[in-house]
Amino acid sequence: MTRPRAELVSVNDTPYYHCIGRCVRRAFLCGKDTLTGQDFSHRKAWVMERLKVLQSVFTIELCAYAVMSNHYHLVVHVDAKAAAALDDDAVMARWELLFALPLLVSRYRAGKLTCEAERMVARSHIDKLRQRLCDLSWFMRCLNEHIARKANEEDKCKGRFWEARFKSQAILDEAGLLACMAYVDLNPLRAKIVDTPEASADVSLSARLGSDDNKPALLPFVTQFKDSPKGIPFALTDYLALVDWTGRAQREDKRGFISQETPAILERLGLDADSFLIALGQHQLSRGSVIGHKQAQSAYAKAHHRRHVVGPPIKAA
Repeated sequence: MTRPRAELVSVNDTPYYHCIGRCVRRAFLCGKDTLTGQDFSHRKAWVMERLKVLQSVFTIELCAYAVMSNHYHLVVHVDAKAAAALDDDAVMARWELLFALPLLVSRYRAGKLTCEAERMVARSHIDKLRQRLCDLSWFMRCLNEHIARKANEEDKCKGRFWEARFKSQAILDEAGLLACMAYVDLNPLRAKIVDTPEASADVSLSARLGSDDNKPALLPFVTQFKDSPKGIPFALTDYLALVDWTGRAQREDKRGFISQETPAILERLGLDADSFLIALGQHQLSRGSVIGHKQAQSAYAKAHHRRHVVGPPIKAA
């Protein structure tokens, strides 16, 4: 049954989400159409540029991303506290980067309102804009609509470019976050586009290892989380080891040959190595509406008055 977005995205439960956008029918987002020979690879730059713009407006940060030929993945962190901390001037300045301000708000900004009732209404509008700055639906709308308009203009056509608004999955715990980020960074490898995860320039792993100002900023890994409350609470070296190990285990010519020396981060999270590989398998991690341990999934279902929720099988050791 289709669930309203308000149930799928609840910052009170978790600030982390996995979002997927997919093109309609045979449309190619950023790849080469083997049937017609047309190459749309230049559109990858559109996605990167738009994400950079949106980062300057919304208080939503990227943890991982992958731009494929006909779909993309984003792992995002919604920072509602950062939006709440913005003053009225900052909210108006950010919103004006994308949209024109409502007339009443523009007059309020210019100090042209003389009635207190009008000022109250204007401040109410600004509060709504502040809420939108940490709204995942607005973030994805501003991304998808922009790309769709540019693609349709280039293709000289009208109509849908995306098959739906977007799919979102709540990431309930640290295990789910790492599994989802690894899944996203390994997309080109699973599609046999590259031989190693870091060889693809279209995933966040490449951006973390390089220094390209044209790529959107990424939420950093932090080892001292208490001193740096904003970031992914793991060491980057551990994450790289995890991605490398998982990538090796998923290679078709080496399936089943898993190294006995698994990354230390799996032990710290209490994950079973075999179930972690199953969760990262083809069509597994994108299944369902949540990602996390069974205990976290049960708690999430209870909090939302549901008997159960569907998600990939990430199990404890």
